[in-house]
Amino acid sequence: MRLDKYLKVSRLIKRRTIANEACDGERVSVNGRTAKASYEVKIGDVIEIRFGQKRLKVEVLSISEFATKADAPAMYREMEQ
Repeated sequence: MRLDKYLKVSRLIKRRTIANEACDGERVSVNGRTAKASYEVKIGDVIEIRFGQKRLKVEVLSISEFATKADAPAMYREMEQ
């Protein structure tokens, strides 16, 4: 699954266009490297998103094309900074 779609489906970012802009603005990294929106997410990847001064670091636990609001948090695990 593409990184921008994963960020949207997992509800880490609300809209895919915003996820795309975050990737283009080099505010998203995967496994310590800046990632493009087209990056293919794999289970075990560590995604770090920078929202201004705040940083969110998560590990991918599952990949699903669709997720309800209740199921979305099970797709990742927040990590310590």
